[in-house]
Amino acid sequence: MSDDSGLSCILGIETSCDETAAAVVANGAAVLSSVVSSQVDLHARFGGVVPEIASRAHVELLTPVVAEALVEAGLDGAGIDAVAATVGPGLVGALLVGVSAAKAFALVWDVPFVGVNHLEAHLYAAFLEEPSLAPPLIVLLVSGGHTLLVAMEDHGRYRVLGSTVDDAAGEAFDKVARFLGLGYPGGPAIDRVALEGDPRAIAFPRAMLDQGHDFSFSGLKTAVINHVRANPDVRVEDVAASFQEAVVDVLVTKARRAAAEADVKAVCLAGGVAANSVLRERFLDACMEDGRQGFVPSRSMCTDNAAMVAAAAWHRLRLDGPTPLDAGAYPNLGLPFS
Repeated sequence: MSDDSGLSCILGIETSCDETAAAVVANGAAVLSSVVSSQVDLHARFGGVVPEIASRAHVELLTPVVAEALVEAGLDGAGIDAVAATVGPGLVGALLVGVSAAKAFALVWDVPFVGVNHLEAHLYAAFLEEPSLAPPLIVLLVSGGHTLLVAMEDHGRYRVLGSTVDDAAGEAFDKVARFLGLGYPGGPAIDRVALEGDPRAIAFPRAMLDQGHDFSFSGLKTAVINHVRANPDVRVEDVAASFQEAVVDVLVTKARRAAAEADVKAVCLAGGVAANSVLRERFLDACMEDGRQGFVPSRSMCTDNAAMVAAAAWHRLRLDGPTPLDAGAYPNLGLPFS
């Protein structure tokens, strides 16, 4: 099935954490609609995502979000060729809401169901906004739960070059923001406060900066806490700016090294932390200095959304075919590679 234009349209559903999202994407590239309902206000008072609250909110929000995505795309079930949902990694209860709904839609509309890896979906965010992008390339995927350097050799073919050995970058942002009393989510809060601070005020450590492609941010978080306790009059703005500078230094340095070793022409940012203003600027500057194409998705495509899920599903459907309907949710799913 396809619409009158001959495009293959996939409805994507994303419920891995605290964003309830649905989108329709044609041919893995054209975003016909993208609707995201955020739960940030529900979780802010708790200082982080509460899994039970997230799951219940997904149950309430998913049907109207899907309906809005279909209306925005100008389609109904008859115009959808497949239904995709994130199957992992993520919060198991939240994942099951999206997976169950996607299977139900697929059964009712008699179309394939496609289970999508959330990490793989993030790799496709830049492809939705940059038509000229093509593998091979390096992707720096930075989110609340993951920090990965990935060599994307082709669609569906990946090599994980490096990952975090402790806290992910986004996790460190949240923990430092909570300690500094800046609220949740921590990434945007630190980004905002750091604008008024001096990134050179405090020489925080850059763990493993010159050691391979793996990351470590737990020690940096501890260094921030120790410094503030030892210097209670220090400006929060300077702490935030110096912490942010240390994280960005490590991320950009390792991405440059990986790109040079792989000798690729293009490097992409992905994941929620890719919305950070300093990281975006420094990343693009580094790519320009190195003579490589740097691609940074819009902020709406960095954070969790269903358009990237539908885009990844289009490629997975072509490579592997439909996902069996007895497939479940996999909260600890890793990035597929070959």
